[in-house]
Amino acid sequence: MNIHEYQAKALLREYGAPVSEGVPVTKAADAKDAASQLDGPLWVVKAQIHAGGRGKGKFKEADAGEKGGVRLTKSVQEAAEEAKKMLGRTLITHQTGPAGKQVNRIYIEDGSDIARELYLALLVDRQTSRIGFVCSTEGGMDIEEVAANTPDKIVSFSVDPATGYQPFHGRRIAFSLGLEGAQVKQCVQLMGNLYKAFTEKDMEMLEINPLIVTDTGTLKVLDAKVSFDGNAMYRHKDIAELRDETEEDPKELAASKYDLNYIALDGEIGCMVNGAGLAMATMDIIKLYGAEPANFLDVGGGATKEKVTEAFKIITSDPQVKGILVNIFGGIMRCDVIAEGVVAAVKEVGLKVPLVVRLEGTNVKEGKAIINESGLDVVAADDLKDGAQKIVKAVKG
Repeated sequence: MNIHEYQAKALLREYGAPVSEGVPVTKAADAKDAASQLDGPLWVVKAQIHAGGRGKGKFKEADAGEKGGVRLTKSVQEAAEEAKKMLGRTLITHQTGPAGKQVNRIYIEDGSDIARELYLALLVDRQTSRIGFVCSTEGGMDIEEVAANTPDKIVSFSVDPATGYQPFHGRRIAFSLGLEGAQVKQCVQLMGNLYKAFTEKDMEMLEINPLIVTDTGTLKVLDAKVSFDGNAMYRHKDIAELRDETEEDPKELAASKYDLNYIALDGEIGCMVNGAGLAMATMDIIKLYGAEPANFLDVGGGATKEKVTEAFKIITSDPQVKGILVNIFGGIMRCDVIAEGVVAAVKEVGLKVPLVVRLEGTNVKEGKAIINESGLDVVAADDLKDGAQKIVKAVKG
């Protein structure tokens, strides 16, 4: 689960991180009052979307102005005007794709005098199964280019969970970033606070880009992106309340309400599979035979008829889907339950695209009988290869 920058900064402030004062805005009429609550003399107006690259982004609409999604202003009036230009417009960045994201929230904060821009991130290191620190002296909008062209300027290491964060971790980061004097002590304290926030709030990623050194020589968190482990949100109701559903794909949002593992993709063949490994194999074989999957969908091992019905509805709600492949290997999941769910969904929402069903495993005979006796226009497949070839042929026509 992701949250907005202003929400992330409010959370980090609770853990002692130095952040600028700011006010979120959702209505253009409130922008001037929000800006007037800050001292200035500089006001930064930031579009709040769940995507990076806002500073280099561009708006679809001409009346939003030529500037990106982060704008420096020199008066309350100017800050209010820039906020009004961005609210309700569509911002396109390298992370949003060409469709972009609509800006429904603006964050106006005090400007900062920047001496240096640094990069810092905490994340779950999948190789070591530990929390890792990543830092670089080359912070700012071009960090992706730094990673691609000069990876030697990026320092990373993981923290042993047996010891947890220790001051030497902070000193290692401070020296890697070229900090000195009182900055080193501040860095050690800040890294400890961030590590504590990361572990206590079940974060998956905490990125600060940039972490700045001000002209007075102190550290400040100038931007913050935070994502959390969705499976841990039952422990953090306060965090769960920060969820902005308008930032999420409607199909993925609907799937989450039924505990379905669904991710929307750009292809034309919808997939309903049980098991993440089998789902990925299904996506791979669809690509092998010349088509693209429209989604990743794992209905899980304990899916009910109702859950399968909802999963099928989500797939058919995607206008990109030109065909559907149901691939079930029944272990814990029973083939007859899948068949009942598919039949119920088709009867409710109709079937306007080719449907290929491959069933194997527990109660496979019962499942096939349900499909065959349903009267539906369904193509049966003997195995995964056969199913993939049939659905690709049906879609390519």
